Amino acid sequence: MTGQDNNVVAAAGWFADNWPLLVTGAVQIAVIVALAVVIRFVLHRMIDKFTQGSGDMPPLLRPLKERAQQLPAPQRSERRRQRAKTIGSVLKSLTTLITYGIAFLMVLQQFAINITPIIASAGVLGVAIGFGAQSLVRDFLSGVFMMLEDQYGVGDVIDAGQATGTVEAVGLRVTTLRDVNGTVWYVRNGEIVRIGNSSQGFAVAVVDVPLAHGSVDEALSVMGETAEQAVAETPMADDVMDAPQVLGVEKVTPEGITLRLTVKVRPGRQWATQRLLRARIMGAFVAAGIEPHFVRTPPKAEEELRKPAPARPRANGFDDAKSSDVSS
Repeated sequence: MTGQDNNVVAAAGWFADNWPLLVTGAVQIAVIVALAVVIRFVLHRMIDKFTQGSGDMPPLLRPLKERAQQLPAPQRSERRRQRAKTIGSVLKSLTTLITYGIAFLMVLQQFAINITPIIASAGVLGVAIGFGAQSLVRDFLSGVFMMLEDQYGVGDVIDAGQATGTVEAVGLRVTTLRDVNGTVWYVRNGEIVRIGNSSQGFAVAVVDVPLAHGSVDEALSVMGETAEQAVAETPMADDVMDAPQVLGVEKVTPEGITLRLTVKVRPGRQWATQRLLRARIMGAFVAAGIEPHFVRTPPKAEEELRKPAPARPRANGFDDAKSSDVSS
């Protein structure tokens, strides 16, 4: 009998002695993998159910704080949908990692492999990756806390320091803004140090109106009456939340006076309200004969404008008067 035949006989004998153990191990591994897939599928379906929900508010967001009560229904619904979707994606990633990670360790145990060194190595590797990708981890954690605290969302007008505009998309790593000029800004969440949100609760429309030096009391009276009439009519009636407040004289300069009026309005409607009120008030001033603000030309400047321009020298170095004397 040759050496090759001996190897075949030895392998056959080993398989005959250990086939029950091999079959049992293969079955256990298959069961572990199947359970991991089923558990992951069930958890993802549960997360989808809590993320989508059947009503306006997804069940996943009910325990969390919400700051978008004053937004219109379409924007509020889109904001909730995207917020729930993003939080759901984080939960799905975590459940996938945990489920498959545990299944992988259990499979290694079936092969009689000591998993203690593997767990220790994974911990060291995680720390190394964390140090190497600090900016990515910071962006991710900032995005998670921003989502949970509902600091801002789709449709909000925010000042993120690097850019100011309307939020178009919110992710765990990047927030997308569009400014007033139409430029799209991608701001990393970890780079945002402070957030100014102009779309939470309410906003204040600050209307400054210039006025020439004259009767301030009459101008304030016309200003208040015009503002009260304007906010009672459409389209401002739907945006205004409180009566206008005439604050009085805001600034006095040699050229004129600035009057200020404020109105409490819905979030994001302060700029449109300012423009409409300013136009109505300036028209009321003209109708009432109240002189608007204008820049006066200083007397010295007027004298300088009246002076004749000096004679320009000719190319040969003589002016026009001297050249006429020479020619005569």
